[in-house]
Amino acid sequence: MKKNGILNSNISKVLADLGHTDEVVIADCGLPVPEGVTKIDLALKPGTPGFLEVLETLLSEMKVETVTLAEEIKEQNQLIHQRLLEQISKEDIPASYITHETFKEQSRQAKAIIRTGEITPYANVILQAGVIF
Repeated sequence: MKKNGILNSNISKVLADLGHTDEVVIADCGLPVPEGVTKIDLALKPGTPGFLEVLETLLSEMKVETVTLAEEIKEQNQLIHQRLLEQISKEDIPASYITHETFKEQSRQAKAIIRTGEITPYANVILQAGVIF
């Protein structure tokens, strides 16, 4: 049995298989998952697990080069946006913004979408894998 780190076997496998520039999405419970993209569903009930908790856990195990957010998060979910920026600033990860519609289109390229129980608007992020060397 794994002793520490991410215990979810599906997430562990996705992270281990990532190459440079591959993408993983962490999503609120409402983001549609495109046909053909692996969905890892962590949602237990509204709010559990939360978006920020899942983000913090993935950042502890994944080398992230950049993140992409929906532009709408700036106005529609300021608290989550601010806390996300605090988390990524600890590792000097830059953020870029696109419209929510473009975000949904880009999520078609993701290796996986991790669905949380988050029930606040636009609590979605695309994590682009970096390299450790």
